[in-house]
Amino acid sequence: MRKILYFLGTLTDSDLDWLITQGVKTRLVPGSTLIQKGTDIDSLYILLDGVLEVSGTPGNDRPIRLNSGEVVGEVSLLDSRPPTATVTAASNAVLLAVPREALLKKLSTDTGFAARFYHSLAIFLAHRLRTTYQRLGYGKEQSIDEGVEYEDELSPELLDTVHMSRRRFDGALKRLLSD
Repeated sequence: MRKILYFLGTLTDSDLDWLITQGVKTRLVPGSTLIQKGTDIDSLYILLDGVLEVSGTPGNDRPIRLNSGEVVGEVSLLDSRPPTATVTAASNAVLLAVPREALLKKLSTDTGFAARFYHSLAIFLAHRLRTTYQRLGYGKEQSIDEGVEYEDELSPELLDTVHMSRRRFDGALKRLLSD
């Protein structure tokens, strides 16, 4: 759940409102495929509830589990290439699917939104990359005194926005999950 705080940290309330308004609430049952490796996707997904599994990634025998608050499909949005892994529902899941075309149009016409969105995505992906490096064992030779960031530790920049990010995500969950 903490990962969504990285994404929402620089977005405004109106940015999140736009994402919710444009997005489509999508429900998956266990075993459903959300993203098929090598097949273009038409949305950016925010996992609101449930668990997804990412499989087919090089060097990983076991699926990677994604929990509430994950953003999925962001790399394909950025580089316009098909996904390199398959994502399936490991449990009942609820996602916000923001259509790619609507998002690209908004990014090209609203420079403020674009700046905040890309900054949020960069922070989110930097956190994911650091976590991946730690899991692979990079940096293990450093001592704790050398400023090694722990996997669950929030960055100083995020601490300034964590309260607002949490409020935004909780508000989004209430709006999207109440029916």
